[in-house]
Amino acid sequence: MKKDFWLERWEKKEIGFHQNEVNPHLLQYWQEISTQGTGDVFVPLCGKTLDMIWLRELGHPVFGVELSDIAVREFFHENGYSDRLLMEESHFSADDIRIRCGDFFDLTQDDLKQVRAVYDRASLVALPPSMRDQYVQHLIHILPSSTEILLVTFDYPQEQMSGPPFAVSAEDVERLFAPHAQIRLLANIDVLPDNPRFQARGVTRLQENIYLLKLN
Repeated sequence: MKKDFWLERWEKKEIGFHQNEVNPHLLQYWQEISTQGTGDVFVPLCGKTLDMIWLRELGHPVFGVELSDIAVREFFHENGYSDRLLMEESHFSADDIRIRCGDFFDLTQDDLKQVRAVYDRASLVALPPSMRDQYVQHLIHILPSSTEILLVTFDYPQEQMSGPPFAVSAEDVERLFAPHAQIRLLANIDVLPDNPRFQARGVTRLQENIYLLKLN
């Protein structure tokens, strides 16, 4: 999936993936993360999610990465940070929320050395299968050891709908992360009744799986 795809989605305001409230799975399952209120939280492909504000209110410094300059600027403007916003090259920050406007694959270990947890609701599922190994290998490489990851995935018959979001099965998660992390499934939820747009596209099964991963 090329960068221009996502940049164009933001330019055209085709952002059905954006949620106008804090994700309920974050509210329910973040308590499983052991580093409550300490250490930075990394949010890959963060868009302008309100989840970052909720995490900051818990006491976590938040670091996000996002391709779209539009998304980054809208996040800080829409949430009242404009008068406190600091900008330095590709970095935007206010109230201990920092977002780097750029490519996830350009991040280094030094960028994430203070990170103790990751929240991934919209990153892995945004990538086609052909990019997943590269994404996970780079994520593992740049994160400190023992980092915990709260991972939310969609699982549905991929042949019934072209992503994004793409289907990520339990077998996919096992294959990608088992060599590097302990994996615990926290919940498996049938969400098809709550997603008519998926039904309209012919999807007959839709589950959200929530995992807690702890890197070795």
